[in-house]
Amino acid sequence: MTTELKMTAEQVMEARHSVRKYDPNVTIPQGELNEILRLAASAPSSWNLQHWRFLVVTDPAIKEKLLPIAYGQQQVVDAYATIIILGDLEAYKSARPVYDAALEKGYVTEQVRDNMIAQIEGAYKNNPEIARDEAIRNSSYAAMQLMLAAKAKGYDTCPMGGYDRDALIKELNIPSRYIPTLMLTLGKASVQAYPTARFGLDELVITNKF
Repeated sequence: MTTELKMTAEQVMEARHSVRKYDPNVTIPQGELNEILRLAASAPSSWNLQHWRFLVVTDPAIKEKLLPIAYGQQQVVDAYATIIILGDLEAYKSARPVYDAALEKGYVTEQVRDNMIAQIEGAYKNNPEIARDEAIRNSSYAAMQLMLAAKAKGYDTCPMGGYDRDALIKELNIPSRYIPTLMLTLGKASVQAYPTARFGLDELVITNKF
């Protein structure tokens, strides 16, 4: 069992690196995995629709099937879990349960609830572009938060965009409501990630306007 590290948010962000080589013998207790996912799910989202779903693959046989889909990247097999971050293309369907719950808890008035639901349904109606953009954008917030939560608990991750999306959808029977945003490995490094150089703020920050 991994001892939870007591790091500040700043230390977690600086310690997180993408790890591609994992110890296949390390397991993550279900309670710790659930806590990582719970923290990931506390990420912000547009209209609080919580556009993410986490497809968690820990079955060795299924991970082996993911190997060719991920173009032979061994980390999908060796990591304890390979997690598919999914974006909800029909997140507007969550509006009513989200705002009914908010009304019940006294967070909003009935008028605000009705206005928010109407606003969301209007934004999504006949607009697949916004549905896709919101699904990818908001599920990415949760993915980043998952990686930070994992690092805070002493585990390593790697976000992956290199995979055959259509084959992944078929193999894991992913419903059309969801779009794979990225694949993410979670486990314990067997070889530490190599350091990377980063641009300085003088190259990254534009003040006020170009």
